[in-house]
Amino acid sequence: MKEKAAAAALGHVERGMRLGLGTGSTAEAFVRLLGVRVAEGLTVDCVATSERTANLARELRIPLSTLDELPELDLTVDGADELDDRLRLVKGGGGALLREKIVAAASKDMIVIADASKRVETLGRFPLPIEVVPFGLQATLRAIGSRSRALGLDGTLAVRQAAGGGSYVTDGGHLIVDAAFGRLPEPEALAETLNSVPGVVEHGLFIGLASAALIADTDAVIHLVPA
Repeated sequence: MKEKAAAAALGHVERGMRLGLGTGSTAEAFVRLLGVRVAEGLTVDCVATSERTANLARELRIPLSTLDELPELDLTVDGADELDDRLRLVKGGGGALLREKIVAAASKDMIVIADASKRVETLGRFPLPIEVVPFGLQATLRAIGSRSRALGLDGTLAVRQAAGGGSYVTDGGHLIVDAAFGRLPEPEALAETLNSVPGVVEHGLFIGLASAALIADTDAVIHLVPA
């Protein structure tokens, strides 16, 4: 289903486009399909949202630039950990949420590709990733907890651990806190609250950035636009 969604997104790519390449397994499926098209002669210029995606693009000989070189992009294609029918997203399971949001904001359009399991009625089934600076971590955790409780949200705040042990460190040198708040009935209010916490670099609520979503199930690919 990931490849079906990725293939549908590839149909929106035109010659000469400036593309943002997302991070995660579904986005990687798109990058691999894009690599085939580039090998066949498609001309594009791309910006990767993570070192992992950049390494894959180089292997596939997909032209890469930096966002400083291409500060305005035509289209970003990325996955999501979950999304609702208003195309509000939770992202960051792959640890690249800061760069993903910067690239998405620099793009004229953002297409989200996902399998049907990622579509939810209300956000919050997937823990919300929050990227924080290491300095003053405990103070930042306390502030996140107290301000989220003021919104009626409560749950565990866990510093993400790396597979090999120790805290997971992002490409930007930050830590990620996974917040298991449960249902998020007012994601805009939570986003605003998290933006006000010193020590929070970014959070995984992507609101107002996606212009369309391509969601694949066993039978078809559903095309969603913001409700």
